[in-house]
Amino acid sequence: MKYKRILLKLSGEALMGDQQYGIDINRVVQYAKDIKEIHDKGMQVALVIGGGNIYRGLSAEKAGMDRVQADYMGMLATVINSMALQDALEKLGIKTRLLTAIKMEQICEPFIRRRAVRHLEKGRVVIFGAGTGNPYFTTDTAASLRAIEINADVVLKGTRVDGIYTADPLKDPTATRFDEITFQDVYNRGLSVMDMTAFTLCQENKLPIIVFDMNKPGNLTRLANGERIGTLVRE
Repeated sequence: MKYKRILLKLSGEALMGDQQYGIDINRVVQYAKDIKEIHDKGMQVALVIGGGNIYRGLSAEKAGMDRVQADYMGMLATVINSMALQDALEKLGIKTRLLTAIKMEQICEPFIRRRAVRHLEKGRVVIFGAGTGNPYFTTDTAASLRAIEINADVVLKGTRVDGIYTADPLKDPTATRFDEITFQDVYNRGLSVMDMTAFTLCQENKLPIIVFDMNKPGNLTRLANGERIGTLVRE
């Protein structure tokens, strides 16, 4: 395995599959199987999942809702997604722990850094829910923050595209993909990888990011084995 400990960031929208909203169980099961492959090889895996398939705080704010209230609702959506993936992983025989930034004693543990690291050392897949627990911060920022806190080797951002392009490949057929790019080049070109807070956290802590297509079965294992998949962002 190329890495000992990773943080895998999944978007909520990715869990929709071909649906317009909600959770596609088949997609969740596919992700769980991919995670099991690298977990069974000894890799320590932590996860952060967005909530955009259920609720988006920014969209609600534009419709007139209080931003803080909307963001807390979005955090609860991430917990729903985390519970769905937790269930799929445990049905495959993987021990998991769901830790959230908002206390919900009946369904999960509160996030405590040392506890999270200990779970990873014991071979459990750790899922971080409810973002950072604060409004105005995205789950991208939560992923960067948690990765730094647990000393992850890399942030793997699983998306529906196979890397970072010079432009949106869905809109511009001439867009070309980067195999590797520096943090500074991303800034200079104005490319969208993560929100600026999350991206800056990774840069300041010299934490590499790999953006790759999570929807292609086997890609996660190939990355874990050191193959060049997607786009690597580094110093």
